[in-house]
Amino acid sequence: MELLLVTVASLLAGFVDSIVGGGGLILVPALFAVFPNAHPATLFGVNKGASVWGTAVATAQYARRVQLRWSALLPAAAVGFCGSLAGAWLVTVIDPGFLRKTLPFVLLAVLGYTLIKKDLGHHHTPRFTGRAETAAACCIGLVLGFYDGFFGPGAGSFLVFLFVRWLGYDFLNASGSAKLINTATNLAALALFAYKGHVWWHFALTMAVANVAGSLLGTRLALKHGAGFVRLVFIAVVTALILKTGYDAFLK
Repeated sequence: MELLLVTVASLLAGFVDSIVGGGGLILVPALFAVFPNAHPATLFGVNKGASVWGTAVATAQYARRVQLRWSALLPAAAVGFCGSLAGAWLVTVIDPGFLRKTLPFVLLAVLGYTLIKKDLGHHHTPRFTGRAETAAACCIGLVLGFYDGFFGPGAGSFLVFLFVRWLGYDFLNASGSAKLINTATNLAALALFAYKGHVWWHFALTMAVANVAGSLLGTRLALKHGAGFVRLVFIAVVTALILKTGYDAFLK
């Protein structure tokens, strides 16, 4: 029964995450609910062991239909990998709980800005080229990579928002770009958790299959319906993240 519950959660997480990030909103709470006595690092490791495959498949799907800016994104993914590795190591040493009360307010600001700027992310008009774009993408990769390895909730959604707001991408291109960096950050965190013995592979591998299935479905919907659809899902996911993280921080 435990495996069934977390596998279904992984399927739903893969679906949501492939569109706009936020799959951890579903999978991480499910893991903590099913395994309340497990070490947090172990549950984060299982989450990464399942989700890395879904983000990798989503990246490949987006790359076939969206012209990703590889010259900027590949260095950003490498920097994100290093940042996530550092964050994942730190979470095995200290508790990231101090971030819980801040996160809902940051997400609320992101949601408010997105709602106010009604045309945000509708048009793909990159603001930078060459080294400037690479530098900006690397900054995003480093900061969000560290955050994803250390804490994680909303990392995919933050990536999408920053690619839209700072780099000028539309939501569809931002989502595809975020998946590439998210794959690198997930892989780094998984490598660290595995090295520390914090991955239950008998759960993670089964959940990975479900995560990939959800990811394929979500990516197809995003590519079919375009940036407007991704924006709506982004708003819905960030709203849900605000409610969930707010509840965890102040009411739980």
